[in-house]
Amino acid sequence: MQPPHVDPNAIRSKRNWRAQLTAARATLTDDAREAANRSLTVHVAALAVASDPAATIAAYAPAGNEPGSWQLLDTLAAGGAQVLLPVVASGDATALSWAIYRTRDDVAVGRYGICEPTGPRLPPDAIADASLILIPALATDHHGIRLGRGAGYYDRSLPMASGLLVTLHYDHEFVPGPLPMDAHDIPVHATITPELGLQRLPLGNSAA
Repeated sequence: MQPPHVDPNAIRSKRNWRAQLTAARATLTDDAREAANRSLTVHVAALAVASDPAATIAAYAPAGNEPGSWQLLDTLAAGGAQVLLPVVASGDATALSWAIYRTRDDVAVGRYGICEPTGPRLPPDAIADASLILIPALATDHHGIRLGRGAGYYDRSLPMASGLLVTLHYDHEFVPGPLPMDAHDIPVHATITPELGLQRLPLGNSAA
């Protein structure tokens, strides 16, 4: 399938990047998204941490056409790791709280239509226990700069993380860049796409 068109030369701001990337996602067919998500599940499951019963993994429940799937979350939970999903509090943007994901039967729709576990809430610093943090994003560039949706929840949460920061993307969303970067933006350590699998960042730095 021909990837959706995103013209990096025509983009100068985060707003323009978000508009083009959101429009490109909307052109993906259901079959294309399902195939991409099956591949992403395979790549994430191949990480050693995914089968470590002593591990904690912070992940997310995909909303709309975001890459990621319930199959991925179920695979991680079946591997024995403790899987945390974010909980968005009411009011102004603040650091995310967390809750343990067990099955799809134990989730409910929360703020912004995002599914959240119904169990006890864990404080924002629970992310510090995660050795792997899977992060939603509209794009990541070859330097590790992540472009989110702009609400700021992850900007407030990631400073508390100590594990491997990994974004999940459709292939066309891993871009050479540079993406616009603000002082509070924290580069990620890697990205995973359906065709490329795990890409350590910055690209070309094997020690990253």
